[in-house]
Amino acid sequence: MLVRGAIGGAVLLTMATVWAQQVMVDADNPDAIEDPYIWLEDVEGEEALDWVEAQNEVSVGYLESLPTFDELNDRNLEILNSDDRIASPGLRGDHVFNFWRDATNTRGLWRRTTLEDYVSGDPEWEVILDLDALAEAEGEDWVWKGAACLRPDYRVCALYLSRGGADAVVIREFDVEERSFVEDGFVVSEAKSQLSWIDGDAVYIETDFGEGSLTDSGYPRTARIWRRGETISDATEIFAGEQTDVAAGVYRSWDGDVHYDIAVRSPTFYTSMNYLVTDAGELRHIDIPEDARFRGVFKGQMLVGLKSDWTVGGETYPQGSLIAADFENFLQGERDFHVLYAPTENSALPGGGVMSTRDYLILTSLEDVVSRLFRYTLADGEWVGEEIGTEAFGSIRLVAASDTSNALFFSYENFLKPDTLYFSADGGAGTEALQSLPQFFDADGMTIEQRFATSSDGTSIPYFLVLPEGFEANGNTPTLLYGYGGFEISLTPGYSATVGHSWLARGGAYVIANIRGGGEYGPRWHQAALKENRQVAYDDFIAVAEDLIARGVTSPQYLGIRGGSNGGLLTGVMLTQRPDLWNAVVVQVPLLDMRRYNRLLAGASWMAEYGDPDTGDWAYISEYSPYHNVQNDADYPKVFFTTSTRDDRVHPGHARKMVALMTEMGHELLYFENTVGGHAGASDNTQVARNEAMVYSYLWDQLGPQ
Repeated sequence: MLVRGAIGGAVLLTMATVWAQQVMVDADNPDAIEDPYIWLEDVEGEEALDWVEAQNEVSVGYLESLPTFDELNDRNLEILNSDDRIASPGLRGDHVFNFWRDATNTRGLWRRTTLEDYVSGDPEWEVILDLDALAEAEGEDWVWKGAACLRPDYRVCALYLSRGGADAVVIREFDVEERSFVEDGFVVSEAKSQLSWIDGDAVYIETDFGEGSLTDSGYPRTARIWRRGETISDATEIFAGEQTDVAAGVYRSWDGDVHYDIAVRSPTFYTSMNYLVTDAGELRHIDIPEDARFRGVFKGQMLVGLKSDWTVGGETYPQGSLIAADFENFLQGERDFHVLYAPTENSALPGGGVMSTRDYLILTSLEDVVSRLFRYTLADGEWVGEEIGTEAFGSIRLVAASDTSNALFFSYENFLKPDTLYFSADGGAGTEALQSLPQFFDADGMTIEQRFATSSDGTSIPYFLVLPEGFEANGNTPTLLYGYGGFEISLTPGYSATVGHSWLARGGAYVIANIRGGGEYGPRWHQAALKENRQVAYDDFIAVAEDLIARGVTSPQYLGIRGGSNGGLLTGVMLTQRPDLWNAVVVQVPLLDMRRYNRLLAGASWMAEYGDPDTGDWAYISEYSPYHNVQNDADYPKVFFTTSTRDDRVHPGHARKMVALMTEMGHELLYFENTVGGHAGASDNTQVARNEAMVYSYLWDQLGPQ
């Protein structure tokens, strides 16, 4: 198996004016940052929550009174609760596991069926855990975050339960056959924890053990062996990273019946040091580049994904390659690698593009952001690859595989073709379509195009354009442009029933921009926009917008943008750098205060992406930090900010402070903060439906026929 602050209004206005004019940092004391709105960083402080409630009351009242809201909300909920949705499979032994939410089960059901029954198309599901019943019985706002189960029978599992959708979880041992939590079992209090099974009586655990046990990023710094019957405080530490690391831990992975215990230190978000933990507890360094990705062991072969060129053993293996070597021989000093995948100028291996069955290694690649599917066989020490035929011009996602059989599930979709789930009993040798989503919106007459814009430095930037029926290039089409551009995450063609019925079917055009910072062309595409080069991602996005306008697809009056998390930073930058290009801006769960981002929640872990604002890096970060580039006299469109109180990844203070600053400057805006939902912004279908209805009601209000 492969790895894995209430101040008087007059005072606020005065300080806001000064804040907009200069960066208030004492170079000799970075902690002395004058920020008149820092009180809004008190996530659940009474004063801050009173402010949130007042903002929500105004904005939600406005948005929910718009003529489109009720219809969009009702249709969203109907789609999200539809029984026609695909029950996404997770393979564990002979069973298919699934987590399912609908109108009756709003928190969800964890359930299973046999593989044979699932493939039949009409499975009978056994309910293992009813999360609604559990939440009611325990008086907790439980949100499902997954399960880690002990192979080979997968009877006992560690359930990850979040309060309100936060990243921090409570871990509790559960017996699948008994349908109950294990009395005196493994239980971990709320924290950003990870558990990996060693056997039925021991686990590796990384959690908050108290002072000194977390990194500056708020993740576990130590890994311990915790044996059944011990208190967690008595667990034996076996591995530790540094305080400045992002995280450290130990996990057990499997290659057939052979297990490997791997210790990992991650000094940054993109670097790690990997060690094999021997049965004697010794650490054997896995000597690969720190920026390479150890992808596990398959058929005795160590798989390594390269983020930069690597010269070793007299050969140079190119950036973006997937290479393999006999693991034991490698540990003994041999450096004989086989190249399974090497990128080209227009192709890449995405981060989630590797999976294994019992006998095959399955890969997906991107060529100009369109997916292809391959399988590899190891025969007599040589790798042999072949392409698995699929539909063209879409996205392929590896869904599930089994290491005890050759069962494989994958899906295909594009902007106008709903997800289809495929199954192969033989690792892709023969595939069958098991289930497709229904057409949740009428796509007749709609078209998909891939175009390329030219960025400020001459780089060709791809984007997908979905045009509504009856489109004319007269500059009057309401157009929604979406982007992300960070963390090597690729945006690929995907079917969204919400985008379809809320936007496309109502006559809007939809655009996905594949800007640098993402992973569409592998590590080089991502690294081109790191740290001091961040502006290129923003220039790419601007280039796509200007290309849409130049081609007559739309005009600034009818152009809107949307992004979340790092994409919220993107749209925040676009608001402050080029307010003339758009008439609607949606900024969701965003980073905005880039002076303090590394001091808020998980922010320190992202300094490899953005830089360290407590050093000279602030010189270039300050050039784009939205919170520090808002101007009193700028003509901004009415912007819509959203965040979540329970987001413990990107601090809600980013959005709160930006809204307070812009409001005191007199800029018109909307703000909604969900009091639950975590980084996703919502924790159940009702919340998702409402949030999306507010967003699209706002977009139509801003961009619809004037």
